[in-house]
Amino acid sequence: MSLNSAGHVVQSVKLFAGNNISDNCRKDSVFVDFVGLCGSRTFKKNGSRRRVGSGVNSNGIAQRNYFPGLVGSNKSWGSSIKSVLDLERVNIGSKEQSSDPKPKVANLEDILSERGACGVGFIANLDNKASHEIVSDALTALGCMEHRGGCGADNDSGDGSGLMTSIPWDLFNNWANEQGIGAFDQLHTGVGMMFLPKDEDLRKEAQSVILKIFNQEGLQVLGWRQVPVDESVVGHYARETMPNIQQVFVQIDKEENIDDIERELFICRKLIERLASSETWGNDLYFCSLSNQTIVYKGMLRSEVLGRFYYDLQNKLYKSPLAIYHRRYSTNTTPRWPLAQPMRFLGHNGEINTIQGNLNWMQSRETSLKSPVWRGRENELRPFGNPKASDSANLDAAAELLIRSGRTPEEALMLLVPEAYKNHPTLLIKYPEAVDFYDYYKGQMEAWDGPALLLFSDGKTVGACLDRNGLRPARYWRTSDNVVYVASEVGVVPMDESKVIMKGRLGPGMMIAVDLPTGQVFENTEVKKRVASLNPYGKWVKENLRSLKPANFLSSTVLDNETILRRQQGYGYSSEDVQMVIESMASQGKEPTFCMGDDIPLAVLSKRPHMLYDYFKQRFAQVTNPAIDPLREGLVMSLEVNLGKRRNILEVGPENASQVILSNPVLNEGELEALLKDPYLKTQVLPTFFNIRKGIKGSLEKTLNKLCEAADEAVRNGSQLLVLSDRSDELEATRPAIPILLAVGAVHQHLIQNGLRMQASIVADTAQCFSTHQFACLIGYGASAICPYLALETCRQWRLSTKTVNLMRTGKMPTVTIEQAQKNFCKAVRSGLLKILSKMGISLLSSYCGAQIFEVYGLGQEIIDIAFAGSVSKIGGLTLDELARESLSFWVKAFSEDTAKRLENFGFIQFRPGGEYHGNNPEMSKLLHKAVRQKSESAYTVYQQHLANRPVNVLRDLFELKSDRSPISVGKVEPASSIVKRFCTGGMSLGAISRETHEAIAIAMNRLGGKSNSGEGGEDPIRWSPLTDVVDGYSPTLPHLKGLQNGDTATSAIKQVASGRFGVTPTFLANADQLEIKIAQGAKPGEGGQLPGKKVSAYIARLRNSKPGVPLISPPPHHDIYSIEDLAQLIYDLHQVNPRAKVSVKLVAEAGIGTVASGVSKGNADIIQISGHDGGTGASPVSSIKHAGGPWELGLTETHQTLISNGLRERVILRVDGGFKSGFDVLMAAVMGADEYGFGSVAMIATGCVMARICHTNNCPVGVASQREELRARFPGLPGDLVNYFLYVAEEVRGVLAQLGYEKLDDIIGHTDLLKPRDVSLTKTQHLDLSYILSNVGLPKWSSSKIRSQEVHTNGPVLDDTLLADEEIANAIENETVVNKSAKIYNVDRAVCGRIAGVIAKKYGDTGFAGQLNITFTGSAGQSFGCFLTPGMNIRLVGEANDYVGKGMAGGEIVVSPVENTGFIPEEATIVGNTCLYGATGGQVFIRGKAGERFAVRNSLAEAVVEGTGDHCCEYMTGGCIVILGKVGRNVAAGMTGGLAYILDEDDTLIPKVNKEIVKIQKVVAPVGQMQLKNLIEAHVVSTQRRHIILKLIRAITLQNLKTNARLSFRTREFHYLFFLT
Repeated sequence: MSLNSAGHVVQSVKLFAGNNISDNCRKDSVFVDFVGLCGSRTFKKNGSRRRVGSGVNSNGIAQRNYFPGLVGSNKSWGSSIKSVLDLERVNIGSKEQSSDPKPKVANLEDILSERGACGVGFIANLDNKASHEIVSDALTALGCMEHRGGCGADNDSGDGSGLMTSIPWDLFNNWANEQGIGAFDQLHTGVGMMFLPKDEDLRKEAQSVILKIFNQEGLQVLGWRQVPVDESVVGHYARETMPNIQQVFVQIDKEENIDDIERELFICRKLIERLASSETWGNDLYFCSLSNQTIVYKGMLRSEVLGRFYYDLQNKLYKSPLAIYHRRYSTNTTPRWPLAQPMRFLGHNGEINTIQGNLNWMQSRETSLKSPVWRGRENELRPFGNPKASDSANLDAAAELLIRSGRTPEEALMLLVPEAYKNHPTLLIKYPEAVDFYDYYKGQMEAWDGPALLLFSDGKTVGACLDRNGLRPARYWRTSDNVVYVASEVGVVPMDESKVIMKGRLGPGMMIAVDLPTGQVFENTEVKKRVASLNPYGKWVKENLRSLKPANFLSSTVLDNETILRRQQGYGYSSEDVQMVIESMASQGKEPTFCMGDDIPLAVLSKRPHMLYDYFKQRFAQVTNPAIDPLREGLVMSLEVNLGKRRNILEVGPENASQVILSNPVLNEGELEALLKDPYLKTQVLPTFFNIRKGIKGSLEKTLNKLCEAADEAVRNGSQLLVLSDRSDELEATRPAIPILLAVGAVHQHLIQNGLRMQASIVADTAQCFSTHQFACLIGYGASAICPYLALETCRQWRLSTKTVNLMRTGKMPTVTIEQAQKNFCKAVRSGLLKILSKMGISLLSSYCGAQIFEVYGLGQEIIDIAFAGSVSKIGGLTLDELARESLSFWVKAFSEDTAKRLENFGFIQFRPGGEYHGNNPEMSKLLHKAVRQKSESAYTVYQQHLANRPVNVLRDLFELKSDRSPISVGKVEPASSIVKRFCTGGMSLGAISRETHEAIAIAMNRLGGKSNSGEGGEDPIRWSPLTDVVDGYSPTLPHLKGLQNGDTATSAIKQVASGRFGVTPTFLANADQLEIKIAQGAKPGEGGQLPGKKVSAYIARLRNSKPGVPLISPPPHHDIYSIEDLAQLIYDLHQVNPRAKVSVKLVAEAGIGTVASGVSKGNADIIQISGHDGGTGASPVSSIKHAGGPWELGLTETHQTLISNGLRERVILRVDGGFKSGFDVLMAAVMGADEYGFGSVAMIATGCVMARICHTNNCPVGVASQREELRARFPGLPGDLVNYFLYVAEEVRGVLAQLGYEKLDDIIGHTDLLKPRDVSLTKTQHLDLSYILSNVGLPKWSSSKIRSQEVHTNGPVLDDTLLADEEIANAIENETVVNKSAKIYNVDRAVCGRIAGVIAKKYGDTGFAGQLNITFTGSAGQSFGCFLTPGMNIRLVGEANDYVGKGMAGGEIVVSPVENTGFIPEEATIVGNTCLYGATGGQVFIRGKAGERFAVRNSLAEAVVEGTGDHCCEYMTGGCIVILGKVGRNVAAGMTGGLAYILDEDDTLIPKVNKEIVKIQKVVAPVGQMQLKNLIEAHVVSTQRRHIILKLIRAITLQNLKTNARLSFRTREFHYLFFLT
């Protein structure tokens, strides 16, 4: 960013720092108000981005000078919803905290209520020279990251912003002199920045407590300073909770060493916090900082307001050599002042996914942590974590403990947030000693895992590090005047580019540190080397860490077949478990796949016994953090686990490494035996059976207590490994096995609460574990490893059975040995575990262990408290005695003489007569077909009756509607034609279902005025125009359909943007009424979509820009959504390309979804869709269908009520889907708060689906879900059938509304007072608690119809509008002529050219524009520069860009090159960000510089030349050509199923970095390849004006052509050529 082009930012400094602005910054002084997140559609006169002057540059474009928007009233912010300004703030109250030191486990409810993401950065002067410029620059940068933050419902209260600096002694000495105190002794003075209670009496109480502790510790309080602030700039909500802000100055005379002084202040703070916790005002006292080195100024403020709020920050005397700045985006809209950042050490942009486990483990450590530096005062430091604080605050507390105990900040962060050091070719070359460091600490400190950019400082060192996946942007640059900058974005500070001498980015796991006293900058390699060399870690690991050697699998069964059968029956196996799960895993080595969602009752509602695991649902990442990709990015994941005692983390020594390391948690019998014999572990086996001789009542609880006592005693006696075992030579009828999950959880929790958990590991030796979900549950609740002995025995039995032997002999099944069968089973479990970890965004099993990443449906508080403390169980459920009965119902089968000679089929997976009830069953589909095909109301009544008489299947079946009104006539109720407009169909992709089904559904919904959804497969443009050629129901345009009418359109009103970006082109987006971002899907939340190769026909491949017959897998995360601010950016991009389309975000129900939805609403979404776990039509692993996601009734209730509490409900339409079948479902959803209603599977059934449940095989017998032409020819459906169905549903709704006495749906939406529990008796328990669904926090201020009819949310005034208003550009678009323009660009200008591309695409399609727009931008471009570009747009950027350059581009050209006369070498600098070219379908990109991570992910046709990339480039590519003229990161071409990549390999380091799973590597020898490469390089040279380069390369290629001495010419500069290996 040139000084001139960035000068606009500096205007704001006037407001922050007086008027001392240098003249050279006045040239172009403007500032920007940000509107995407905080503002919106209604712009008041003095509001956002008002232009105050327009000079015209040489090309005639008005230069934009924007009014600061900061001056004057803060009320100037436009409000998207006027009503929310009237809302009273929800009082979250200050719960009294107990001072009881007894450990409390982390509660998921507390953790879920606060989540966030952010924009961060630091500035440091390498000469350690304090100046006010550093502070004002930091404030400027903060202002330029407003779009990375969020705002409350008043659009004015920021989620938080702050600044950490060195202590400004000049400022404080000046104040002290004025007060007559005299200048402070800087070495011996600590400064506390404090939030105190607002009430004067309470404040005095708090101050007296503080004084008491300081005096007790021998510290002298020198004075209190009221921090001067300007309250007028604070938002309405923030002002209501604003604390009194004071500084306290204390003198520490007894210490001389800075570290000891800091420790003394730390102890004082902990003692004050502990004392305060028992007071009513305890929650209102908070230390932002208490230090001799640093101070933190922060608050619940927008970033641009921070410097105006704190007058100190404007004062010239406020000087510092460093500043860390932070802008918070909290998904919860009632963020608290203390949660603003920076914290005391860290500024954290990210999410810690393992936080519940981290907190529990930190709490477990409390008894073992000791260090001589604390002089025996360790007890006074407790507790080490606070579940009610944010994940960032807790990570900060852990780092603070380590640093105050003598670790350097770099060491503390390497320990807490380790990089992915395995499978890392460059790490092993550059700093191999780090491997020993990480190996040493791996078994002692579980990683705080999740996406994170962490900035840190203790006042002496300032630095930054990135998580192991590199899921946050982090750019850095250094200037010739010795200042280093790190930021989430480039372009945030005015910069003379000629002074920049270095530009780079932090890659995954990398760190940069600045040592202020010496002025040295340490990049990643030096940092890691210095830390890893502090101790002989390699020696200690080698001498003390023991690896468990793999043992051979047994080669014959241990038990006879009858005994095996009895055991299987007693431990709860069904024939489906054995045949569909265990045998499938043993034969294929992977989890079985199924389809059509989960339509059986929740375990607690079922009449049949379930294993305890079935009451648990896996949690998954959505929005606030990404899922990760176990398939393509598995190199950052690990299943390794350490067993044994975890010693004192504060001390280092060889004994800490004395543990046993397992490569994975699945043990066979031989490996378990080896652990039992390990002399150091002193293993203790604890049997897990309970005695029912005296009756069931109380028996399970009594046994659990005894088990916990036995565990306690064993650990106190020195055992480091507890094996909980349900193995027994002879089973006894009166001693059933305790559910092993209950036993593990109870022992785990007991040891935590008794401070013993670090002393021993837990292993489960169990028959009750065979599926991946079950392994995950055991590990999540505390087991480190599992020996599934009965599952392995079942594998052996299957392999030896006559049936299997015959199938293998005849070639009907691949031949596997008995050992291979068991290996396959274990391999499938390992893969499944990786997938389950990854869907929560967790990389390491060691972090997943004990992290409790589950929620519970159907267990009562008694069970939760004893074994699963801290987990969410919203609806209560079984008692211990009821659980004992359920376990016993399995156990008795092992002893009954009547027991069948084969395992029972419970019908949990596949429907079978007499088995478990399935919502979608053959009888239901027959009745529905009859009703819609015959258009018979009486047949629909029979269908309704069938549904009314079904057993309790879903939560809503436990309710009925009541009303205190008299019935009215149906004629007075709103017409069906109005109700059906609220109906939508599910996002079923063309590919998953046939063209016939997809188009019939779309036509039906368009006839009704409802909305169909394209799913993630794109759409054929032929469908976008109304039909005019229909004769007798047939149209030549769509010849495969019948029952058509003139005027029908087959377009999907909702067009879906999913992670694979299949078919997402500018024209696709421009032709949508609504755009849906699919974050998660009901069938498999946290995972990507999958289309088997046999369903990728030539037609499907054309729409998706891929190859026929090649399977298509969507990445689990959207690669441009790693956080809430990234989602806000994609929403912004979509509003940019199609400002007429509402943008919806599809989420899946889980605990905490209300918090996520708040963030999505603040991200400017128009619609939020909540899907239930029971949805889903496509192929999915069985464990995902069964065990992830929650019921929509709970998800909808939480979302609706959280949005109301936060004043956000009017901003968004709420849509819900999952298992809808009738008008009853619609009414239930309406009463619970939904505005619109989605129908998925039932819409398919109405068009002809017969529920064969073989969608994933491409063999659908009626052509609904097949791409085979002969099967598609059988498709029976007509659009009219679906029209009939929806009209019947609407009439059903009308009838019930009339009975209730209401005229329209609007009148009942959100009225939970119309619900009452049904009088229904459940088989298992009468202890369900439905109060959560029945609760009500109020109603929206607007009616549902008003919410639905509001205008599309806007991005506010944007640069594209200015460009489109230019006459020459408008003329060029209208008349297809050529125009040349230039303009300045700043980092706040995001998605530039996206709107222009949308205008061209709407008018001309993706390829029809014959004109040319040549636009040159100068400066630092914001995110998504050049997104969705169309042919004819040639965009040049002179400067640099942030993330997502060229996202989704379909044509045209983007050129990015640095300004002339830079102080750095362009080819070695990073000048564009991460995830460039994501989902591109055409065009060319030339970048004179390096790109970040994930370059050209899912590129399908674009061509690009770049000077180097980070990790994961060309991932999931299906076409196009990429040339890389420099170094690449790891995992190149993972999942690349098409296209080409040419990569220059000058030092033979490329090959280990390539993911060779499906690509082939060869040298460029073919003339065609050489010519393509030469042409692209020449185009790059011309476009980027890099005239002096690559003559050598071109000559080398020419030599190769001449076959003259070819090898020699390629020795030094060698290209490799990657392509998909079919």
